Amino acid sequence: MSQVNVGLCGLGTVGTGVVKILKDHAEEIKYKVGSEINIEKILVNDLHKKRDIVIEQDWLTTNPDDLINNPEIDIIIEVMGGIEDTNVLLEQAIRNKKHIVTANKDLMAVHGQKLLRLAKENKCDIFYDASVAGGIPIIRSLTEGLASDKIQKIMGIVNGTTNYILTKMTDEDLAFDPVLKEAQDLGFAEADPTSDVDGLDAARKMTLLANLAFKMEIGLDDVEVSGIRTISQEDITFATSLGYTIKLIGIASIHNGKVEVSVEPTLLPKDHPLALVKNEFNAVYVYGEAVGETMFYGPGAGSLPTATAVVSDLMEVVKNVRLGITGNEYITPQYEKQLKQNDEKYMQYFIRMEVDDAAGTFQKITNVFTDENISFAKILQLPSEKEKMAEIVMVTHKISKQQLLNSRENLKGLDVVNRIISYYRVDGED
Repeated sequence: MSQVNVGLCGLGTVGTGVVKILKDHAEEIKYKVGSEINIEKILVNDLHKKRDIVIEQDWLTTNPDDLINNPEIDIIIEVMGGIEDTNVLLEQAIRNKKHIVTANKDLMAVHGQKLLRLAKENKCDIFYDASVAGGIPIIRSLTEGLASDKIQKIMGIVNGTTNYILTKMTDEDLAFDPVLKEAQDLGFAEADPTSDVDGLDAARKMTLLANLAFKMEIGLDDVEVSGIRTISQEDITFATSLGYTIKLIGIASIHNGKVEVSVEPTLLPKDHPLALVKNEFNAVYVYGEAVGETMFYGPGAGSLPTATAVVSDLMEVVKNVRLGITGNEYITPQYEKQLKQNDEKYMQYFIRMEVDDAAGTFQKITNVFTDENISFAKILQLPSEKEKMAEIVMVTHKISKQQLLNSRENLKGLDVVNRIISYYRVDGED
């Protein structure tokens, strides 16, 4: 094949980066894959919109059929986002024997397994390395570089928006709302930041990583998700005084064939590698049975970092086409899905509560935890701003989530406990 023709769906931030790399690196790409890559058509919403890159006008179209049903196009690159409509479009493209490269983690988390099966049936490739952590090649590392290992745990910062917000809150002693506004002004956060700050974006990425790492079909509904809206400056101050940094961490782990996947605010020791990841950067920590601990770090979003991953996937498809080995990326899940129950999920917890500042209070609280066989690694008690009240901050030793839930309910029934202010996972010390 002297030339491979590509249809590009979307010409936003990432799409523009893809065009720029394909044009600026054309000779290097041709040398590495053995074929010239030609942009045949680009699907856009507005033909006359002013753009940041010079585009051949006859490349542009507003009609998806000009790409999906075009017999001259071999590969579809999808960087326009969306789920249901995009899924329909890509399904038709695959049935038309077109290979797919996508950066759409939302689509792949919801419909990925079905699309991968359909691609295998049609001997087509789907590559989606750019859908998780932008320019960090974490998906390819799991499927290729660490393919011979048994992955035991993945934990990472996979959302740059929340990491930027928490970095500012921690380093500059700022509250959530003004930092979110600053992130929006700088373009790190969307006008509607719900998907980022409530953890859904990270959950979709962790779904994809868990599927690959544990070779079982994990769904988005299997991920426990909580975001960062409730994190206060006081939480950060207490965590810091105890030697921790709060990050929004995605965690996927397997033990005795059972899996746990979550996205939640997590306290990490200040010297943990993930605690040192600042601003909009992403990092993923992988624990393998053979390799031990590895970490992947880099920009999690942006035009050229994400476009680099997209074009790398595109080059991989071209190589497979030339070798005649397309349609082999999807592997039927090796194991039936088994999820841990709450009494099988063990971790440490940070618990912060407001209590009566009176004799006997601590004894009553201690009795609740003793009944659940919970002991503590760290305890801090400070006066509250409210009269006759105190704040207690505790870090437990490892306990089950069920123990935490039971003790939390019992604490609510104590007349000396005014409120449980917050509780977060603690990780990275084992």
